[in-house]
Amino acid sequence: MPLPRLFRRVQRQVKGVVKQAIINHHRKSGAVLFSDTTLRDGEQMPGATLEPEDKLRIALALEEAGVHSLDAGFAASSPSEIEAIRQMVGKVKKPVLTSLCRTVKSDVDAAYEALAGNPSHKRGVSLFVGTSPLHRQYKLQKSEAEILSIITDTIHYAAEKFDIVAFSPEDASRTELSYLTEVYREAIDAGATTIGFPDTVGILTPEKARHFIRHIQDNVPNIGKVLLAVHYHNDLGLAVANTLASIDEGANVVQCTINGIGERAGNACLEEVAMALALHQDQYGREAKIDTTKLYALSHLVSELTGIRMAPNKPIGGRTIFATEAGIHQDGLLKNIDTYLPFRPEMVGAPGVELVLGRHSGRRAVAHRLEQLNLNCTDEQVQLVLDGIKHVPKGTIIDDGLLRQLAGTNGRSSGKP
Repeated sequence: MPLPRLFRRVQRQVKGVVKQAIINHHRKSGAVLFSDTTLRDGEQMPGATLEPEDKLRIALALEEAGVHSLDAGFAASSPSEIEAIRQMVGKVKKPVLTSLCRTVKSDVDAAYEALAGNPSHKRGVSLFVGTSPLHRQYKLQKSEAEILSIITDTIHYAAEKFDIVAFSPEDASRTELSYLTEVYREAIDAGATTIGFPDTVGILTPEKARHFIRHIQDNVPNIGKVLLAVHYHNDLGLAVANTLASIDEGANVVQCTINGIGERAGNACLEEVAMALALHQDQYGREAKIDTTKLYALSHLVSELTGIRMAPNKPIGGRTIFATEAGIHQDGLLKNIDTYLPFRPEMVGAPGVELVLGRHSGRRAVAHRLEQLNLNCTDEQVQLVLDGIKHVPKGTIIDDGLLRQLAGTNGRSSGKP
């Protein structure tokens, strides 16, 4: 064998050993690796278009939060996608940057162009093709054998250009189990380093998600050579629950979006999955290297740049998450902040608890706010202010000016600074 050819062969073998060692390390560590797809699947939400500079800002914030990999975009879809990915190269250094690709060689070439310059261990491709009967018959019009051939051929091609090659069978949750396991087996033999299980139309329940993950791990004989990733959509409001069920079954990688944005009803929400893991270590026992103190700011950054407003009661980042108007809750929070909170605001980097004064408030919250305003009121005067609050017209904002007005001359300054 000529020396250059022998050298390339040895080089490939060494690379293969190193890749397998890294995969084995991740599998044995038991850590949950977060893969964020806000910049790709999240941006597919109608109205959520991001400019390249917006994507870079979010990518840097995701890096700071500790995500393991970023689905940076779909390079083959447009020149602006390539430009957005290129802006991240050399600036976003810790996470692996990947580009989504169809099982088409030109998509792999576009990804290679976009990610050129990133270290080989920090760039990859995420290949997908439909495998369900619906996709085979109506979308692709190809047989099972033809699709298998396309999968293995494209993975072989991608593995020549990238050390990190992920493959996901689109609409996996509606694919026959026997064919699904065959697809995974062939994809791994062809060179995939990660296999994904996407619930593309969000139809699964946690129990069924568990069944799929268990079946894959029990029936794909070469599963030990790769990482197993999951990607759930939220059409039944179960994406986070399905993700957690899969983590409990041993999934290595979870793909999510900030605020759960994405196609139709969106994706599994990263901040909700991360906080569930942080609060229930006794149940899951899985490490996740997410800095939860960055989640509130990250949630608001994505909302601002995408223009997709959060619901006021959105978990983690919503406006009312640490606010209450109910008198019983306000009284409890003033006595001990943990009485009516699942976790403290600082755990997610939120500003703090807000006691909103309104018709449902009680004496203690009113007295507390009057004291903060240096108004020295008696119990009777506090009650008069509370009665006044309860009788203001609907929609009136109870601000400090109105409180001073309601307190009138009955409340005198205490002289405190």
